[in-house]
Amino acid sequence: TVDESELLTVPDGWKEPAFTREDNPKGLLEESSFATLFPKYREAYLKECWPLVQKALSEHYVNAALDLIEGSMTVTTTKKTFDPYAIIRARDLIKLLARSVPFEQAVRILQDDVACDIIKIGSLVRKRDTFIKRRGRLLGPKGSTLKALELLTNCYIMVQGNTVSALGPFSGLKEVRKVVLDTMKNIHPIYNIKTLMIKRELSKDPELRSQSWERFLPKFKRKNLKKRKEPKKKNTKKEYTPFPPPQPESQIDKELASGEYFLKERQKKRKQVEEIKAKQADAVKKRQEERNKAFIPPKEKPVMKTKKASTENKIDIEAIKEKVKNAKKKKLGALPVEEVKLKVAADEKKKKKK
Repeated sequence: TVDESELLTVPDGWKEPAFTREDNPKGLLEESSFATLFPKYREAYLKECWPLVQKALSEHYVNAALDLIEGSMTVTTTKKTFDPYAIIRARDLIKLLARSVPFEQAVRILQDDVACDIIKIGSLVRKRDTFIKRRGRLLGPKGSTLKALELLTNCYIMVQGNTVSALGPFSGLKEVRKVVLDTMKNIHPIYNIKTLMIKRELSKDPELRSQSWERFLPKFKRKNLKKRKEPKKKNTKKEYTPFPPPQPESQIDKELASGEYFLKERQKKRKQVEEIKAKQADAVKKRQEERNKAFIPPKEKPVMKTKKASTENKIDIEAIKEKVKNAKKKKLGALPVEEVKLKVAADEKKKKKK
């Protein structure tokens, strides 16, 4: 008896056997070919690495041609080609090379357990500024977000222009596509990276493999914090009146009211010339006033007058003179007259008692 769960799981390290000539000894009936264009800036790199591309494809009996005049790459099968899927892998190889993926990474597509996915992101966002901002968010500061995504998905990711090229296992490519599309929908990639980290830890536990992981995964709610912008000009409704608004006066009505209608052509022209001259004179006058402003001296602050000493607070000079005279008569350190008298009287009383 064999447990059914063991039959459903793939053993660790198991690989599907490679497709050999014995599987298809007669080869292919028809010749297949694929071509793709490449931008001008990739021409120099492709010219250098093309011998390596031809060598890698010749192992699978696929021819490769580089046309620098038209700016295209072409891959075709030969009579010796036995693997029908080799031409599809060759097509993906030239597509990746056209999308700025280096040859060292792009050649991995020829392996059986490696696939690629080219995600078009150019038409997902309307505004160009918003698109550049979200594409930069996918890269992260100094490419840290992209590096974290590569480590979690085991994929090589290349962001170039309006496309994102991913190269790796099928399970990783599925996650990469989800993260890229969510980022273009204004969902930050850090949320998906957190989810992938939790899934990676949960997959290590053999007991949780057959269970649902919903309870462990974080649930991020979208918050709509945008407030409705109020218009600068608010239209206020006027009071309803059944009568229509008065008809605006025409130019003829205005001329009739002012009397210009009955003037001759010469008089009208003369009046127009006079009005122009009057406007010019006003303009010259204003210009002259502005020029003369530089020559007008600034207003000086008024000089503060010192207040005369009030008669009420006059100093009595005679009284001060008398005090000075009395002070001169006294010796330095001498006691006042009253104190001297009291001291003499006290001495006399002591003598009498004795």
